[in-house]
Amino acid sequence: MQAEHLTKEDITYFKKRLLDMKEEAEAHIETDNNQDDELASVNNHPADLGTEQFEQQREAGFNLMRKEEITEIDDALQRIEDGTYGISEKSGKPIPKERLEVLPTASILVEEASDTE
Repeated sequence: MQAEHLTKEDITYFKKRLLDMKEEAEAHIETDNNQDDELASVNNHPADLGTEQFEQQREAGFNLMRKEEITEIDDALQRIEDGTYGISEKSGKPIPKERLEVLPTASILVEEASDTE
């Protein structure tokens, strides 16, 4: 089922946005990992260890969110390949372009999202 409300240009545009989003998320993870390595090699005063542990836990949480975002991006890219991007996985109805602009990884309609919350 092809998303007839989206043109080839729209699909190309959203694919590029998704790839850019994925690249940015992967770069953040890589940067955070490099910073963790740098922090691990620095001898800190014992009083600083609590702050360092807090920062590491916070970054681990952000990295988990970024990995989940990458999974959602990969799913959206797969829907593009399958020809189902822009079609709700729940109802089969077209997802408005405006929603995809705000959330390119959207796989359901706004009203369907509120049904599951």
